[in-house]
Amino acid sequence: MASIRELHQQLIDKKRSAVEITQEALNRIQQLEPKVHSFLHVTQEQALQQARKVDAKIAAGEEIGLLAGIPIGIKDNMCTKGIRTTCASKFLENFIPPYESTVTQKLADAGAVMVGKTNLDEFAMGSSTENSAYHVTANPWDLSRVPGGSSGGSAAAVAAQECTVSLGSDTGGSIRLPASFCGVVGMKPTYGLVSRYGLVAFASSLDQIGPFSRTVEDAAILLNEIAGYDPKDSTSLKVSIPKYTDSLKPDLKPRGKLRIGIIKETFGEGLDSQVEEAVTKAIDLLQELGAEIHIVSCPRFRYGLPSYYIIAPSEASANLARYDGVKYGYRAEEADNLLSMYTRTRSTGFGAEVKRRIMIGTYVLSAGYYDAYYLKAQKVRTLIKEDFDKAFKQVDVLACPTAPIAAFKAGEKSQDPLNMYLTDLMTIPVNLAGLPGISIPCGFNDEGIPIGLQLIGKVLREDQLFQVAYAYEQATNWHLRTPSLIS
Repeated sequence: MASIRELHQQLIDKKRSAVEITQEALNRIQQLEPKVHSFLHVTQEQALQQARKVDAKIAAGEEIGLLAGIPIGIKDNMCTKGIRTTCASKFLENFIPPYESTVTQKLADAGAVMVGKTNLDEFAMGSSTENSAYHVTANPWDLSRVPGGSSGGSAAAVAAQECTVSLGSDTGGSIRLPASFCGVVGMKPTYGLVSRYGLVAFASSLDQIGPFSRTVEDAAILLNEIAGYDPKDSTSLKVSIPKYTDSLKPDLKPRGKLRIGIIKETFGEGLDSQVEEAVTKAIDLLQELGAEIHIVSCPRFRYGLPSYYIIAPSEASANLARYDGVKYGYRAEEADNLLSMYTRTRSTGFGAEVKRRIMIGTYVLSAGYYDAYYLKAQKVRTLIKEDFDKAFKQVDVLACPTAPIAAFKAGEKSQDPLNMYLTDLMTIPVNLAGLPGISIPCGFNDEGIPIGLQLIGKVLREDQLFQVAYAYEQATNWHLRTPSLIS
């Protein structure tokens, strides 16, 4: 599948129609979905209707934007008016939102064509997309492996070329981890840069919507469309948005001007040797491209994981309290009284991982434990941010592996939650500090499974991340490889 800019040129040159481009994506979905299971709902009729509107504009001689007629997948935790939004949960299996999320409205206004809602871990809680109430998504590079999570459906859909780009949400790595596992580009923007209005909340102080794509330029184009202030979101940042594509240059010269810091705490014990080798080679190449490389320390980096698994479940337990069988959604039928209805509804409506996190969150927020756990975790969160602030006084961008391992086999970690949580070790601190981060492909292991390089930027410096990521991408061919599934 061509890039956004290539498809746009084909449309304005009238070499292809938006309907033809959309139908190609829908045909690919029909062909591959029995194997990959990226989508929960395919919106064929709506997609073709949106495509016809784009073609009508072109026929009338109207100017169209870069995203007009471009097939896009939307993670199924973003509200789409009149279209089911389930969060991959039994609780919301029949929920049809009466309103549109800000990001999907922006994309619709830009003429983007939504081909479907993608699969995820239930309520975005998981690292493998095995926690969906409906089906498990496979990794297009090896169908026996997971695509990462929680935005695994969005990452797999782009890797399998079922859509050109997609949107995911990132609470502790849920965009960057699947991007690494599926060999695509995935960006978690600065907290507040993209509106969360219409995103079904998991952990409100951590959640952020961001793009998946096959190229850095496509990610920059998509972020430019969805970023910006939204009065409907109280955490939205009122800042000017630069044109991110202006940052895309093939090298990092003048030499030595851009400083990249290597977080030393992310290397060593627990890091897969092939991941370490690929990331180290990527850093060496960045140096050749003109970056100045420094070793920096973020001593509290490793405390991000335990802090996150106190803070995020605490916020989740509060956000998911609304799912009680009374207001909307699933309700257990056989109940003797109101309390019985509450308990039966929540015990049968939620999956195991969601219940686990609700229980952890409720426990640490309870009387006698708040100070010992939640308050302490928030203090550690502040220390982690201070470590980043100190590092950014020395360098412009930080680099490390996106994940300590490559994609693992489905079922390999599902019975071991603590081992599963460790896959988010490298990504979580970025969310705790509210920073932007991007994962780009930087190699493959001996089994042909992708490996990701994570770049971390200062607040609102997505432009620098795109600059470094693009320079690396143009000097390599990892992004040009495709899974044998679609060859």
